[in-house]
Order: sequence, then C-alpha cells, then structure tokens
Amino acid sequence: MTHSDAVEPSTRTGPTGRGPAAGPRGETIAFVGLGAMGLPMSLRLLRAGYQVRGGSRAPQRLERFAAVGGRVCHSLTETLRGADVVITMLPDGAVVRDVVDREGGVAQTVPSGTLLIDMSTVNPRQARELASRGEELGIEVLDAPVSGGVAGARAGTLTIMVGGPERALERARPLLEAMGTTITHLGPAGSGQVVKAANQLIVGAGLAALGEAVLLLQAGGVDAESALRALSGGLAGSRIMELKAPAVLARDFSPTFTVGLHAKDMGIVQDLAGSVGCVLPVLDTVTQAFNAAVANGWADLDHAAVVQVAELLSGTHRNDRK
Repeated sequence: MTHSDAVEPSTRTGPTGRGPAAGPRGETIAFVGLGAMGLPMSLRLLRAGYQVRGGSRAPQRLERFAAVGGRVCHSLTETLRGADVVITMLPDGAVVRDVVDREGGVAQTVPSGTLLIDMSTVNPRQARELASRGEELGIEVLDAPVSGGVAGARAGTLTIMVGGPERALERARPLLEAMGTTITHLGPAGSGQVVKAANQLIVGAGLAALGEAVLLLQAGGVDAESALRALSGGLAGSRIMELKAPAVLARDFSPTFTVGLHAKDMGIVQDLAGSVGCVLPVLDTVTQAFNAAVANGWADLDHAAVVQVAELLSGTHRNDRK
C-alpha cells in the first residue's frame, strides 16, 4: 500500500467498472487506499451491496476492483465526489491528513454530514487531530484500525478497534460488519489507535520471540518443527505461532504485512508510551530489532523476517529467503 495507490490518478484506460448509481444498501463509499489490505476490504463492501469508488496506479488492482463492480476513478476528487462515506486505508497519518487537506481532498470535496472512517494505523494523537479537523468541517470521524492481516481482509474476519462517537459507530456498523467479525467501541477519538498500538507491541514481541526460539531450537540440535508442534499444546501456543511458524521454518517471507510497516508502528508505540509515561523495556528491544531489520534491507519482507536480526547477530544468517 503506497501513497500513489491512495491518491494519484490511474494511468491506465478502462475498465470503468461503472455500476448503478447507488448500491442496494443505498450508500456510496469512497475507498481511498486500494493496497494490500484496502483492496480486499473494498471487495467485501462491494459484495455486501455497496457502491464503492476508488483508484490506483496498479492495473491489476483496478482490474480486480472493477471485476466485482467497483467504480474506477482517475483522481482523488472523482473518488470523493458524491460519497456518503469515506474510508481511508493508508500507510501513515501524514498521508491520511494529506488526503483530507490537499487540493481536491476531503475538506474541499465532501459535504458536511459525511462520515470519515480512517482504518489506517496512525498515532493516537494524529487520530484525535483528525477528529478535531472533522468537527471543523462538519463531518463525523472514526478511527477504526484493524488486525487480521490480508487473510482476514479477504475473508471479512478482521478485528476492528473503534474510537469516536457512538452515534457514528452505529452509522458505520453495517459497513464494518462487511469487513470484520469483531467490532469493538473503545472510547473517544484515538482510542482505537491506542488499542492497535498495544496489538502491534504484542505481535512484534511475539514474532521476535518465535524467531529466536526457532533459532535456539535449531542451534540446540532439535527438529524445530516437531518442537513447535509440542509447544503449541502448552502455554507457549499462540495465534502468532499458528500463523507464522510455517513461514519462519520455511524461510518464506513473502509479505502479508511488511517489516517496514511494523517498524513504523513500533515508532507509534514508542511515542505513545513516552507520552503517557510508561517505561516498557520489551518495547525498546523489539523496536531495535525491527529497525535493524529495516537497516539491513528487509523492509519489504514479511514482518516475520525480523528473525534474521538474531540470526545475523548469532552468525547463522543465510540469505536464502523466498
């Protein structure tokens, strides 16, 4: 998911993907950010009967979007014009704010009463600032970051953590239910992002620990696959082990969520911890590991590739990843 996917016009001609003026649900959605997560999320909305508009520079994404009935737009303004709801799924808070305030963006294009749902992972402070900007514009804003990865986005089983007014959540709930199965209102603006920060800390620490455990097992002369199977039946068993151990064992770091994005998220967690006065030693260690992975050129690999930092330090790293 890149900034260009979010806001730039498509450079290809056709397909238009033009459907009826409004979906059976009666609401038109502008989906800004048809990236690795945003595209399958938008397809879930289309299959639920919503009219969805969006654009991207990636022809294959546009083809998939249009094939399910998405309306392909060639500029941000075209995407936003006439939408009842704007959903953003973007790399960071600066990009989200640019979509709001740039020429032809949300502030200039959508009328008061529009609902803006930011499903990106951003700093809680940025989420609160976005909500304040929404008040100035007369639009309702929810921060609604997700967990569940690309697989959850495709299956419509995402966990969605929501901050903002309850009335806005009730308006958004049918849309969110098309994309996720666990939708939790966590408090005022920014609350969803606080919980997402905690999620990223847990996942990052779990991935680092899993990778180091595999390294320890292999160095100790034990078959790591058999060992993890045994461990999965005890307290060490986890969703992280279930989903990520096969990739670590196979050294298949094809990205579902990248090292670079997780490193960015760890920076958010650090900023949050500092702002609320929490001293979190594990956070510092995990953040260093992800930053080291980025520094070694692994930013575009799956975040499970953080294991390679421990391998490098141990002198066992091998460059045969897939």
